[in-house]
Amino acid sequence: MLDRSLFKGTGVAIVTPFQKDGKIDWLSFEKIINHIIDGGCNYIVVLGTTGESATIHGKEKQEVFSFVNKINNKRIALVAGIGGNDTHEILAAFKSFDLTGYDAILSVSPYYNKPNQEGIFQHYKLLDEATPLPIIMYNVPGRTGQNVTAETQLRIAENCKNIFATKEASGNFDQIMQIIKYKPTNFMVISGDDGITLPMIACGADGVISVVANAYPNNFSSMVKLCLEGDFAAAKILHYKYIDIINSMFAEGSPSGVKAFLTEMGLCENYFRMPVWPVSENHLEKIKELMNRHDSN
Repeated sequence: MLDRSLFKGTGVAIVTPFQKDGKIDWLSFEKIINHIIDGGCNYIVVLGTTGESATIHGKEKQEVFSFVNKINNKRIALVAGIGGNDTHEILAAFKSFDLTGYDAILSVSPYYNKPNQEGIFQHYKLLDEATPLPIIMYNVPGRTGQNVTAETQLRIAENCKNIFATKEASGNFDQIMQIIKYKPTNFMVISGDDGITLPMIACGADGVISVVANAYPNNFSSMVKLCLEGDFAAAKILHYKYIDIINSMFAEGSPSGVKAFLTEMGLCENYFRMPVWPVSENHLEKIKELMNRHDSN
């Protein structure tokens, strides 16, 4: 039986740190994992978009899944990012990966192919029938090129019993409210956008899968907790403290922005796998100014 309380609050779409030669920086990875857990977050999403999953393949993916499980050591819940635009490749991945220590899978809606809504439903229906773990579906039309409509998400929620939540990153509040209003009682709606997490929880969402919490896990998870407790007056103070930081993390692409923050904090080096590239020098100076302002308040 799935314990949904594990996913109420702040999940973190963790970065994957690299060395200059492109190899995974395991020492920095351990530091970031501990930084997130010590910051009071509720779960970690491994190899999502922020983890540069598009350039990590096969055996290396398994190494990442296993490493995070080892370092986490059952302290908080773990979610494995397993998605793509080839349904049968995902089904094969479900069979091939050892997901010991993981509690759920995050699976993004198919990208690039731009399937129609029936294709998206049939995709998730096959995943639902074959999955080894409960699934969080992920709607992020800004990256996939295709919105999963409220009607389709509700159809999935009603018919795919192993899909227990949606990470909603459309930014469309009419769509978000339609999902929250008409969803089954135990189906969870999770914010996929840090900057609108507060109003989404006010509308009835259950938390966030966050990018900013890689860098600021303590205050951001505290903001989410205050929202879930209904203390929006206190939550707004933290929300507005971080809104400029959040915007700066996405201004020149993610994870370029968040890794710039983590590098300045000494948690990892500012390396990526192409085509991801560091933020510009001008933007880095803006980030440093924001960090200095944050630390002085």
